[in-house]
Amino acid sequence: MTDLSKYRNIGIFAHVDAGKTTSTERILKLTGKIHKIGDTHDGSTTTDFMEQEAERGITIQSAATTCFWNDHRLNIIDTPGHVDFTIEVYRSLKVLDGGIGVFCGSGGVEPQSETNWRYADESHVSRLIFVNKLDRMGADFFKVVDQVQNVLGATPLVMTLPIGIEDDFCGVVDVLSQKAYIWDDSGLPENYEVQDIPADLVDQAAEYREMLIETAVEQDDDLMMAYMDGEEPSLEDIKRCIRKGTRDLAFFPTYCGSAYKNKGIQLILDAVVDYLPSPTEVDPQPLTDPDTGEATGEFAVVSEDESLKALAFKIMDDRFGALTFIRIYAGKMKKGDTILNSATGKTERIGRMVEMHANERNEIDSAQAGDIIAVVGMKNVKTGHTLCDPKHEVTLEPMIFPEPVISIAVKPKDKNGSEKMGIAIGKMVAEDPSFQVETDEDSGETILKGMGELHLDIKVDILKRTYGVELEVGAPQVAYRETITQAVEDSYTHKKQSGGSGQFGKIDYRIRPGEAGSGFTFKSTVVGGNVPKEFWPAVEKGFASMMDNGVLAGFPTLDVEVELFDGGFHAVDSSAIAYEIAAKGAFRQSMPKAGAQLLEPIMKVDVFTPEDHVGDVIGDLNRRRGMIKDQQAGTTGVRIKGDVPLSEMFGYIGTLRTMTSGRGQFSMEFSHYNPCPNNVAEQVIAEVKERNAKK
Repeated sequence: MTDLSKYRNIGIFAHVDAGKTTSTERILKLTGKIHKIGDTHDGSTTTDFMEQEAERGITIQSAATTCFWNDHRLNIIDTPGHVDFTIEVYRSLKVLDGGIGVFCGSGGVEPQSETNWRYADESHVSRLIFVNKLDRMGADFFKVVDQVQNVLGATPLVMTLPIGIEDDFCGVVDVLSQKAYIWDDSGLPENYEVQDIPADLVDQAAEYREMLIETAVEQDDDLMMAYMDGEEPSLEDIKRCIRKGTRDLAFFPTYCGSAYKNKGIQLILDAVVDYLPSPTEVDPQPLTDPDTGEATGEFAVVSEDESLKALAFKIMDDRFGALTFIRIYAGKMKKGDTILNSATGKTERIGRMVEMHANERNEIDSAQAGDIIAVVGMKNVKTGHTLCDPKHEVTLEPMIFPEPVISIAVKPKDKNGSEKMGIAIGKMVAEDPSFQVETDEDSGETILKGMGELHLDIKVDILKRTYGVELEVGAPQVAYRETITQAVEDSYTHKKQSGGSGQFGKIDYRIRPGEAGSGFTFKSTVVGGNVPKEFWPAVEKGFASMMDNGVLAGFPTLDVEVELFDGGFHAVDSSAIAYEIAAKGAFRQSMPKAGAQLLEPIMKVDVFTPEDHVGDVIGDLNRRRGMIKDQQAGTTGVRIKGDVPLSEMFGYIGTLRTMTSGRGQFSMEFSHYNPCPNNVAEQVIAEVKERNAKK
């Protein structure tokens, strides 16, 4: 199949527990891809194939699968909802042309849905909205539509209305065709009848149809004028306008149903085909300059006649070897081709190519623009690398990954485990760029860094089960940072004389606090050659190398500005190394004078609690040094939003469940760094010193 207009690359994304995996499962059943429907409740779904996913009933890594509907090929990626695995959503959105945002009918727009929605906006991905779980207690389709407008600031275009609610939910009204789709209680997706709209919904359906047409015809001035003169547009014209508005993110067609009960999924599949863009209709990916990262003004035009341009967006290690998932934007890729990785400058030969269905695969010989495929056994390719034709080197816009905020120290329980652990961790870091590893040189411990407690918990579990490495795990550590609060002007001379040529470097410098988020900046205002220009980079390098090791407790130092304004040099003894050593000494000498201060990561926390426990939850967050920002009452409880230091949030889920009799939920993501209160800073510094003394 090579007609690109019949391709749809889509992702399914939502908050934890809104029903993404179940929706994917139902889509696969309806399209004939699977015959027995799996279930997240008993861990038998197709796309959640890791042991850890089946056990916990959550999605950890995005899984790709391909199916067909109405002669169209759908490449679907099911993504995780949990905030610790946001990177999976982010990198999937990067390579998709369209998406389905799933919202829970009773939970509505939840915190992680907001984050994912923001990512999708940034990536300019067209979306449909599916309000799921309308058979649940407290479900309210219209409340969720309001939240999409008010919380996400998006325009939902209501395409279906629910018939009945909670236990009585039995079908949907298709607003455009003004027909009712009613399912029986057999639970089979194909057992439905198309009927007339129930009498009590006729007026509401007519009202929503008028709203739908009014919104749609805004996409075409001629149709709009005709409509205002009382002329109803044809069904083709309306669909064309909806397709254009969806592509331009002017509005988001909104559907409702219950994936678990198999009601309403067909209409979503029809909408994917009717309204979501094909690879040729989305704005092409920008090409960037590999040295500066700036856009070059050129694009990867989606066509198989162009030279090859593809992006590796995910690495996965399984029993058959390393799999590299690739989205091809332009050109063709065939088995046996030699391609260039523009990030490393090395070429690789394409061996086996496969089309993925979760963890099963079908071998293929060639792929083309618009395809999402996996290649087996690529050597030096990492997430975000561009693969291209060796004769036409290009770089696609790279991916940006969040910094880890939490770390744990681990060591293997037995001697033989350390080599095994090294190999396993190497593979895991390649798979997940938000997971980082470093070795503490003093203690020899391995430090794992990640996005949250659950993230690291699962990594340790994978090491144990998949790779057979038993670990001793230390307590979680917070990624503190250091900065300064005062400006200092100082001078430092490094000289060493020991027979033969010596070393000499004198620098006069100012150190001052930089702007928040500026990191380390260096400038030289030396005039008259007191420090020759060729030694300025050595001074900058000396200061920069010390920034990773702050003076208070050895944490990386942020937001510092260094200005070199004068100094001295010796015609024979001065060298780059002498100035680098001088800068290092200057850092140690002056940072303590500049009012060094400890910074701690602050998390954006979103807690859901039943109404009768609001006081307890707020009181507890205040005790954890939290700042409450907002409270929103819903039908089933209250959402409390606030900023809380990460160090106070360890094990919070246990406390929250105890306080709310198991009904509370929360999610958090990194927000910013703030100065630590003195008593907390003193305690952290004392703990670090104690740890270092033990080493």
